[in-house]
Amino acid sequence: MKRLLLSCGFFALFSLAACTPQTADTSAVGARAEAIQAHLEFLADDLLEGRDTGTRGHEIASSYIATQFKLMGIEPAGTDGYFQRITFRTARIVANSPKFIVHANGESQELAYPRAFMTGPSALAEEQSVTAPVVFVGYGMVSDQFGFDDYAGLDVEGAIVMMLSGLPEGLPSEEAAHLGRIKTELALERGAVGIITLHTPKAEETRPWERSMLFLNATRMRWLGEDGLPHGEDPQIQGAASLNYQEAAPLFAHSDILLDDVWAAMEAGEMPRGGALNVSVTMERKSTHDEVTSPNVIGMIEGSDPELKDEFVLFTAHSDHIGRVRSVEGEPQFNNGALDNAAGVAIMIETARMFADAVARGDQPKRSIMFAALTAEEKGLLGADYFANNPTVPIENIVANVNLDMPVLLYPFADIIAFGANHSTMKDVVAEAAGEFGIKLSPDPMPEQAIFTRSDHYALVQKGIPAVFLMTGFESQDPEQDGGAIWSQFFAEQYHRPGDEISTLTEVYGEIRYDFGAIFTDINYAIGRNVANNPERPEWLPESYFGQVFAGGEGSIRH
Repeated sequence: MKRLLLSCGFFALFSLAACTPQTADTSAVGARAEAIQAHLEFLADDLLEGRDTGTRGHEIASSYIATQFKLMGIEPAGTDGYFQRITFRTARIVANSPKFIVHANGESQELAYPRAFMTGPSALAEEQSVTAPVVFVGYGMVSDQFGFDDYAGLDVEGAIVMMLSGLPEGLPSEEAAHLGRIKTELALERGAVGIITLHTPKAEETRPWERSMLFLNATRMRWLGEDGLPHGEDPQIQGAASLNYQEAAPLFAHSDILLDDVWAAMEAGEMPRGGALNVSVTMERKSTHDEVTSPNVIGMIEGSDPELKDEFVLFTAHSDHIGRVRSVEGEPQFNNGALDNAAGVAIMIETARMFADAVARGDQPKRSIMFAALTAEEKGLLGADYFANNPTVPIENIVANVNLDMPVLLYPFADIIAFGANHSTMKDVVAEAAGEFGIKLSPDPMPEQAIFTRSDHYALVQKGIPAVFLMTGFESQDPEQDGGAIWSQFFAEQYHRPGDEISTLTEVYGEIRYDFGAIFTDINYAIGRNVANNPERPEWLPESYFGQVFAGGEGSIRH
């Protein structure tokens, strides 16, 4: 799962009621806690060194998953057996190569790197340079549904656009997150050749400029298409940088747009006025490139219905994590990702086993079922994006996606969350499946985090596929355990750290609740079974913004 920003007092907002749901009798065919434990323990072992994309450890994890599928009799559904191998390009910035020069009235002023500006590497070209006039475009957002257009009346053809970081206030969080993701696409549509993102005083409060400087040497990763070009990188954009608001005065010195007016408009919740800044900027950078490969692992069970078997219910869980780090003493440590996301993969494997056993009992689902362990989620949902753009079955035949990412199995949960359920008829399916096991479906308890847009399922949503992202809820069956507080502690102390490993989790929380992992798996299986056997496909709700934007499967450029 991509990083969550949770305030310390967040969970105090929720009253966590204790309850004692009645578990359905699935002793003969239900999920096995010991199997979930076995899969999780292997995938989160130091042997795999944190399963970073492109490493030997992740290859071991992928081979393990494929072997489990083969053992169960699940058919391969990749491009090479169970594997859908992806070539990635990794890019790193060359130290001291970035330049940012402001030109006005025949004079030039070079800004200091990285105090005044920062830039990441280009995955497209090893050397980039662009000089063009600068046009300020406010937030750089356009939405027909919400009735605003920051580009209205502005000509940015051949220009570098400067846009504010962040999002305007007052928009629903999930919709705002989507609009924020397509800022570059909107600039491309209108002919921009470069992008400057202006850091703001508001952004400084939550992400100080100095903290961002810690990531100066971060790598960029993109998957390569058949043409050898990195997906998501357009040669039209020849330069990009972030600009410190405290160093931005030279860019506004020759226009009638005042920085103080921009900040005042933001504080008032208004859309700042855009316009030409009457300066040009030169941006330069150099990058180094390497290539790695890493696989998605995909299996399937064919449906029994002569017509519906050509449609697919897709389960996904990312198999990668963030690899190794060094301790303060310089010793190697591994981010083993026991909950993020060995737990999700373990649950998906056990779900696959339950479907395989159902087939053996003569209870074959009507629609086909696919299981995809996806790579490079931690690099930006890249394995899911590759699959969505290069599906191994017709994309229009995938009727629903159930994504499993980081179930927090540290307490006896009494409810589950299904991010995105409010956008489609999947909500009723999930509620019914959870109810079979005495577990209730709760609404998104942290909508401001826009989690629906932040895991692998979102790549499928962008292709028009109704999806839900399942998560353990915050209510606990044990009155002595506060589920929300446990969540808060996990995110503060173990998430994306070496402490997300079995021995630490057991020491801190007493035990990993594999028994409730089995209940989570039973619910997951019931969701897939119900979708597979329903004559009707899941549908977007008419009022859903995401249904309106993506139901045609046209991708993220629509707004």
